[in-house]
Amino acid sequence: IHLPTDLAHRKTEAETAGRTAITVAWDGEARGVLEVADAVKDTSPAAVAELRALGLLPVLLTGDNRASADAVARAVGIDEVHAEVLPEEKVRAIERLRADGRSVAMVGDGVNDAAALATADLGLAMGTGTDAAIAASDLTLVRGDLKVAADAIRLSRRTLTTIRGNLLWAFGYNVIALPLAAFGLLNPMIAGAAMALSSVFVVTNSLRLRAFT
Repeated sequence: IHLPTDLAHRKTEAETAGRTAITVAWDGEARGVLEVADAVKDTSPAAVAELRALGLLPVLLTGDNRASADAVARAVGIDEVHAEVLPEEKVRAIERLRADGRSVAMVGDGVNDAAALATADLGLAMGTGTDAAIAASDLTLVRGDLKVAADAIRLSRRTLTTIRGNLLWAFGYNVIALPLAAFGLLNPMIAGAAMALSSVFVVTNSLRLRAFT
């Protein structure tokens, strides 16, 4: 079926923009071009920017065609793109990154992402995704929003900082108090009060995580 110049031009424009172009015809004549594409969520560019602010390097791994992948990457601000990759190629891409000494977090929601989610150092599955992706991941994000991934990473870092602070206080207390108690230089009443204060500090410091936003 011959494609008129104007429809051919629109088809080329759609494909260049990363959309799938479908030509519609009946009675032996091309009548139009349908454009199909995944819509980028409004929050995705901000989510990618937040991941960068956390010191992470966003990479797009997708089985979609190169034009579509490049269009999405431009829209959200991702520079490194691996397009038209099969599930096993996603795994190999993650293994290459890990071989370069990088720690890799993978965010996915489809059956094709399951193997890559299991291979990554941290697998993050969207709660709106498939059961296979959720089962293969380490952490499930309840909302289907990439910004939640950045929130999860920030919360995990805050939690580790809190744990280190608690350990520092607990070990510091014992390093100082035990020798003093051993040599009889610490009043038992003061030692008991200090131990209680240590426990209160650890619990209070941990409860600060409830204020995380």
